[in-house]
Amino acid sequence: MIVMEDKFNIVLPYKTYVALGNFDGLHIGHMELINKTIEHAKKNNVKSMVYTFKNHPLSIINRSLAPKIILDNNTKIQCLNEIGIDLVNLVPFDYEYMNIEPRKFIELLINHYNINGITVGFNFKFGKKNSGNVKLLKELSIEMGFELNIIDPIKIDEDIVSSTYIRNLISNGYIEKANKLLYSELSLSGKVIEGKKFGNKMGFPTANIEFDQSIIIPKAGVYYTKVQYKNKFYKGITNIGYSPTVDGKNFTIETHILDFQENIYGKDIKISFISRIRDEIKFNNIYELMEQLNKDKNFAYKQ
Repeated sequence: MIVMEDKFNIVLPYKTYVALGNFDGLHIGHMELINKTIEHAKKNNVKSMVYTFKNHPLSIINRSLAPKIILDNNTKIQCLNEIGIDLVNLVPFDYEYMNIEPRKFIELLINHYNINGITVGFNFKFGKKNSGNVKLLKELSIEMGFELNIIDPIKIDEDIVSSTYIRNLISNGYIEKANKLLYSELSLSGKVIEGKKFGNKMGFPTANIEFDQSIIIPKAGVYYTKVQYKNKFYKGITNIGYSPTVDGKNFTIETHILDFQENIYGKDIKISFISRIRDEIKFNNIYELMEQLNKDKNFAYKQ
């Protein structure tokens, strides 16, 4: 797979079939769109391409409204490679880009990426002030001679599956439900940093991670997780919150990795959230906390 960060500077020497969208999270709606793009690319003997953004457009248009992202770019690239996309263009969104008129945007796509066809979602908007829509795209497809596929919404219990819908699930702790809608389990990656080592004193050492503030964090509580370190996977118990029994002041994401003894300070790990075990609780004393941690540990072992 070829990964680009191109803003209409290069001209591709081969034809492409392009999926357009923000693709935050790669949920089942996105997968329908991407798989349809791959299918049509193969049928037309051209390259499949995902055209998306390196940064969320709202981070430039109105930072205060920018949502927390579900999937970091490195993980997104890895997933798209697994799915079988030929090219990914992670376009840096900036003030110059946001002022491209809708018609001009499509002209640039065709002229630079040799487009045979385009796939979009039912509510796709594009161009300056999001003034381009599916209706205009249909008109341009006839005028400019490219195929157009529009993907219908996917619904769960009458709710349209969207990144906003999934963010709400994650924020409210419904990890298992969110994971069923995502291509890969919700995850956080980060460097292990030193904490106050309360866990060590109780026989439950934890790895605290320095996490990306732009990534959505699940609701405070205790989760059963999978931990990846150096291409190996371990079961884990991850606490998100303020550890009210022993600290209560600092927000942390800390994981007790089962059957793991290595010193990994300064190392990168990836935590995948599988299910929510319980709320974060302030216990009366350390002994009650340790008793609950043993229960959490046994729960993880049984998974």
